[in-house]
Amino acid sequence: MIHTISKFRVRYVETDRMNVVHHKNYLVWFEAARIEMLDEIDLPYAAVEAEGFFIPVLGANIEYKKPAFFDDRIEVHLYMREKPRARFRFDYEVRRDGELLAAGHTTHGFMDGRGKALRPPEAFLAKVLEAWNEPEG
Repeated sequence: MIHTISKFRVRYVETDRMNVVHHKNYLVWFEAARIEMLDEIDLPYAAVEAEGFFIPVLGANIEYKKPAFFDDRIEVHLYMREKPRARFRFDYEVRRDGELLAAGHTTHGFMDGRGKALRPPEAFLAKVLEAWNEPEG
């Protein structure tokens, strides 16, 4: 399993008139957490694209538990619980001071610049396996 934590401060622009975070911003935070995770395992997304591979979102799901507000300090926990295959998934938890605000997941695949589905590149798989930790318990 791979687990990373990305920290954010809720900006005013991310909220509505009641200072509650607009639902679309959770997907933005999920993407930022994915990019940061790839950086952490030495797979910068720009380098993946430079090799001709793209990692589109094939599906997304979010369950909102409690609202986040302007100026909150939040953490987005990203989990890759299964090793990538043709499709793979990231799970997310958005937390404020340990309290779960939202949980979700995204599914992904690989494709080339013309939109043709591909298997994950060997270099990608090698870096994921190098960073993989067995879950505790």
